[in-house]
Amino acid sequence: MNSHQIKLDESYLLFQNWWKSTELTNYEKCVLNNEIITFNQQLFRLKEKIIRIGVYGKTGVGKSTVSNKILQENFFHTDILNGSTKSRQSKEFPLKNNFIKSIKLFDFPGFDICNTDNKKLEIEHLKTLDLILFVTSGDLNRQELDKLLWLIKKGKNIIIILNKIDIWESKETDILKDNIREKLPINCKIPIITYSTKDKNLCDKNKIYNYLNITLNRIGYSLIIYNTYQLANNLAYSIKEKRLIKRKDKAQSAIGKFATLKASSVAFNPMILLDIAGSATLDTLLINELSKIYGLKVKSKSAISLLKSLSLNNMLLGITQIGIHSSFNLIKKISLILAPFTNGLSLLPYGPVAIVQAAIALHTTKRIGKLAAKEMLERSMINNLEPFKNIQQIIFKEPEILCSSKFFINSQKFYKDHSIFIP
Repeated sequence: MNSHQIKLDESYLLFQNWWKSTELTNYEKCVLNNEIITFNQQLFRLKEKIIRIGVYGKTGVGKSTVSNKILQENFFHTDILNGSTKSRQSKEFPLKNNFIKSIKLFDFPGFDICNTDNKKLEIEHLKTLDLILFVTSGDLNRQELDKLLWLIKKGKNIIIILNKIDIWESKETDILKDNIREKLPINCKIPIITYSTKDKNLCDKNKIYNYLNITLNRIGYSLIIYNTYQLANNLAYSIKEKRLIKRKDKAQSAIGKFATLKASSVAFNPMILLDIAGSATLDTLLINELSKIYGLKVKSKSAISLLKSLSLNNMLLGITQIGIHSSFNLIKKISLILAPFTNGLSLLPYGPVAIVQAAIALHTTKRIGKLAAKEMLERSMINNLEPFKNIQQIIFKEPEILCSSKFFINSQKFYKDHSIFIP
């Protein structure tokens, strides 16, 4: 058994065991049905070594012609008129003498004529591709560059095919390739293959097929594992998102309960130190309660250390709270002491002071609750739904996918906005 097969088997078992250990509610199964089906289909292809490749680009660049050259037969319709492909078409064919058993090839219509209603469907199909052949026939225009950058941001593996080069001189072709590279993100090394169907050299006519065959035999296994990882990661995040949204109401209720308790405590307690100690205790209990509600494993050693971390990030609020509490408690003490000498008149400020102090306690508790929830969502794990570190080690060492994996990891860090889950 070669190293490719070992890595495939290891990855398949990891994904399979992860999925078996992931318990879903009926609600989650229903709302995530499409993503679940997509992931399981990818898992099957991982086991069977079937790779999905899409030929993508704007209208008139020769996508269907390139697809037919890969198939080595005229299966996809071509015409002298631009935009002869009106809908996505596909065909699966076996690979001989290759580690990858078969290719399922997709010929996409030009993205510049794609029906608006089908845009969402097109995006979903693109996400399931293990490799994208981005076809262009010259320097990238703004629309092509936008599409290409979007695919890169999504972490897709891409090969650029510069088609119809027979209309250019050799030096002009080199300039075009340099121009394309300059428009790509720094350190984004996407292969650029030149091609022309009018070349009389038979070897060059099979250039794309031969290049693809060699590439897939070398790193095809990594491309399939990597895309499975992406789909699993996206599914895991969707599960986490649904759970957190449903638990948002419970979290809001808990924060409200503890805010009321703290407000009552500080309003009727004249002792400053007891106020502060009681507030810290309630805040700690609140954090523990939120942890249970979200079902999150807090990485901090304890809720107290988390509270300290939150306090550092919100030091100004803490100092202000203590200062105001001290001032108000002093006023309340003076009011109580002077009460016998003023026939109770000194107690008049006591009520408003207590109300204001309670309002501040209410606000700070809600603030701490929100910060605690944010801390948990961003730094914690939920029921083994996080990305697979050992899978990363297998696939991210391949030079050909370092670019896509780097952008995918970065996008995971920044595109996930947890604010919608914050109570």
